[in-house]
Amino acid sequence: MTAAENVCYTLINVPMDSEPPSEISLKNDLGNCDMSAFLTSFPPLEKGDVKLKTEALKKVIIMILNGEKLPGLLMTIIRFVLPLQDHTIKKLLLVFWEIVPKTTPDGRLLQEMILVCDAYRKDLQHPNEFIRGSTLRFLCKLKEAELLEPLMPAIRACLEHRHSYVRRNAVLAICFFFRNFEHLIPDAPELIHDFLVNEKDASCKRNAFMMLIHADQDRALDYLSTCIDQVQTFGDILQLVIVELIYKVCHANPSERARFIRCIYNLLQSSSPAVKYEAAGTLVTLSSAPTAIKAAAQCYIDLIIKESDNNVKLIVLDRLIELKEHPSHERVLQDLVMDILRVLSTPDLEVRKKTLQLALDLVSSRNVEELVIVLKKEVIKTNNVTEHEDTDKYRQLLVRTLHSCSVRFPDMAANVIPVLMEFLSDNNEAAAADVLEFVREAIQRFENLRPLIVEKMLEVFHAIKSVKIYRGALWILGEYCSTKEDIQSVMTEVRRSLGEIPIVESEIKKEAGELKPEEEVSVGPAQKLVTEMGTYATQSALSSSRPAKKEEDRPPLRGFLLDGDFFVAASLATTLTKIALRYVSLVQEKKKQNSFNAEAMLLMATILHLGKSSLPKKPITDDDVDRISLCLKVLSECSPLMNDIFNKECRQSLSHMLSAKLEEEKLSQKKESEKRNVTIQPDDPISFMQLTAKNEMSSKEDQFQLSLLAAMGNTQRKEAADPLASKLNKVVTQLTGFSDPVYAEAYVHVNQYDIVLDVLVVNQTSDTLQNCTLELATLGDLKLVEKPSPLTLAPHDFANIKANVKVASTENGIIFGNVVYDVSGAASDRNCVVLSDIHIDIMDYIQPASCTDAEFRQMWAEFEWENKVTVNTNIIDLNEYLQHILKSTNMKCLTPEKALSGYCGFMAANLYARSIFGEDALANVSIEKPIHLGPEAPVTGHIRIRAKSQGMALSLGDKINLSQKKTSL
Repeated sequence: MTAAENVCYTLINVPMDSEPPSEISLKNDLGNCDMSAFLTSFPPLEKGDVKLKTEALKKVIIMILNGEKLPGLLMTIIRFVLPLQDHTIKKLLLVFWEIVPKTTPDGRLLQEMILVCDAYRKDLQHPNEFIRGSTLRFLCKLKEAELLEPLMPAIRACLEHRHSYVRRNAVLAICFFFRNFEHLIPDAPELIHDFLVNEKDASCKRNAFMMLIHADQDRALDYLSTCIDQVQTFGDILQLVIVELIYKVCHANPSERARFIRCIYNLLQSSSPAVKYEAAGTLVTLSSAPTAIKAAAQCYIDLIIKESDNNVKLIVLDRLIELKEHPSHERVLQDLVMDILRVLSTPDLEVRKKTLQLALDLVSSRNVEELVIVLKKEVIKTNNVTEHEDTDKYRQLLVRTLHSCSVRFPDMAANVIPVLMEFLSDNNEAAAADVLEFVREAIQRFENLRPLIVEKMLEVFHAIKSVKIYRGALWILGEYCSTKEDIQSVMTEVRRSLGEIPIVESEIKKEAGELKPEEEVSVGPAQKLVTEMGTYATQSALSSSRPAKKEEDRPPLRGFLLDGDFFVAASLATTLTKIALRYVSLVQEKKKQNSFNAEAMLLMATILHLGKSSLPKKPITDDDVDRISLCLKVLSECSPLMNDIFNKECRQSLSHMLSAKLEEEKLSQKKESEKRNVTIQPDDPISFMQLTAKNEMSSKEDQFQLSLLAAMGNTQRKEAADPLASKLNKVVTQLTGFSDPVYAEAYVHVNQYDIVLDVLVVNQTSDTLQNCTLELATLGDLKLVEKPSPLTLAPHDFANIKANVKVASTENGIIFGNVVYDVSGAASDRNCVVLSDIHIDIMDYIQPASCTDAEFRQMWAEFEWENKVTVNTNIIDLNEYLQHILKSTNMKCLTPEKALSGYCGFMAANLYARSIFGEDALANVSIEKPIHLGPEAPVTGHIRIRAKSQGMALSLGDKINLSQKKTSL
């Protein structure tokens, strides 16, 4: 029996805070009546009103579940409760008849059950459809064929009842009887087939068709063949069953594919999203033809666009990504890139991120132009919408995608760069930094685009608001301005950005209110405002000579310097030196050379003067003074060696860095492609579908069964084909000792966001243990979903108890508790056995991940929790220790392999991982080999861990402390 066919049983909810009912409590309820009388007559069931009988029946059910024997109770129930017509009583009776013993010790049916059988028959003929349907559902839970045999005519009659609820449950009952007691109704498939032909209700047809699939597949196929053209008109629940049947038939017998594949194509147009999703998945497994793959992918894309639930969008996107992983399907999906980009209309950032990555993986020379046009429109849209938390992040994603497209397809760079460079003046520094990184790479790689990039950079230079972006823009302009006109334009922009010089004197005058507005106009305003005559004008706020001047009215570079950020001054000095040296080589007139050099040196000198004064919020650092002084000296001497260093070596360093980055990306892409390509060894056996035995065919994975098991959390690890072997390989935690009255051990199964504890409880005594309860509590971010139900354990009996624990975050958790029970007949208090603690390992939730250096630095600055772990190991090799830490913590090393290669006695590396809950974990490994202690000396150093939450940082630190002491074999 598959997981889908298991019968659902009723769960009884017993209030945990109340005392479980017992003979004593019932005696009190009955007014201290004699217990022997109670056992034979049970007065509330005889003489009480309906409400009292309901409560008494509930207590009786709980007593029987707890293992109590009530020998004379059966006839009391039959005589005084069974005839009642109250619906609550009838529902409780169904539970009672399910759990009460129906046979004698030698296995024969009790004589009283004949009366019960007659009551069942009357309920099956009851005019109320609810009672009929409930009784039919209840009969599916009985295991006694003798009880069911007299009821078969009444059950058959229910197939013709006017109400669909009764007919639907009658089909279920017949299905159950045919599977378990075929002799009771041998003609069930024929009966259900005739019922299916004439039935109009969708749920009844679905149940009948489902029974035929499992009982007589040929009849189900015959029925489907007769109505295959009308499948689109069926209800969605019946269509889902039809999809499942077609999949199973074609899975077992591939020659049937041609017969049913048209039906699957038709179901792709179903109005139900669930049917479309299953039909698309089935079509992909049944056919690898390009038309089939294209139809399925188109169906997935429509589902993503039309469904509002983001979880559904992500799941269907994953199916598209799975399709892309297949080499032969990738070509088909490349034609659908523009359709996939329609998903970008979804506001959710995670959906957009996956969509852009998928589109980038599928882009080719045939569709890159259209892709870039769409992405450019999306970038422009982000500038027009109201600012939202995810807007900036989405813009970053778009910029990075365009960056990747331009690197892979250089012809596209010219179209992309003008649009993106507008965002250098963006308020969001992260997005502007991505644009700047792209521009820097483009200007180095594509020489033909350098004039365009320099021109656009000069246009937006005055509007840049972030000092970090300003520094990068200065570097690019200083490095790549190669004509005399561009160099003079850069100098003009720098002068405008600095304002009036000397800076110190002009600032003192402003504070004293001596500087007139007209003088300010001649220097240049804070913002580029042009009059009709083509001259620069100031804002009206600048015309008033107030002592306190608004900071935002200052030119940008002047504002950075007065705020004390002199690192940009060092960058400016380098830029001025580069363009001055280049200007000297381009212009032959000595007067112009000296004039330009003097202007550059004047700017550097006035910045040094400002740094030494008390005007800036922070004084200039010694490093910046040294840098600016060096640049002054270089310009004063103009030696050929310095000219080569400033104008050639810097660019070569960038070229080497970009080459190493490109090589690393190619290497990672090669590894990915190797993973995707299925390699077949020379001695691998060839499987011919026509020669495959039927039993081998059926052993192949059933996708419907796998998806059902995944939903139930019963998926097995891929590496363990045998579930039992997989379970035995896991560590079983012993919770109690072998000498304890109750022995317990647990198998811990981690299933993404929850933990299932499968606890084996063994009664090692000769007594019956009543109300045996597993009481659990948690420490950390764990939450017990529901308390396990009490059990009754016979002498030397055992039982399995399952408990679900919900995990909320990545943090080491502890589960502890005890087993409490009552001994039957003992007057003492409840007994208790304390359990050993179960420690939940953080590594089950941490997965390796990657991020850019900029993102790593940003997170490192933002995260407030740090845990510093001292290296204490017996590993003597630096690289070996790093690999050991990576393996122990599931983290990924972000530092390139080339940076770690070689040997210098010291190593520093950045590690990164992300939990399944979206929490980030950063680590910086700084280790060294103390050479003075000899070649066998162990590695020393520190590992600094940073995380957003304290628990993550501490848990990861504990894990490293425990694992680093192990000997590396």
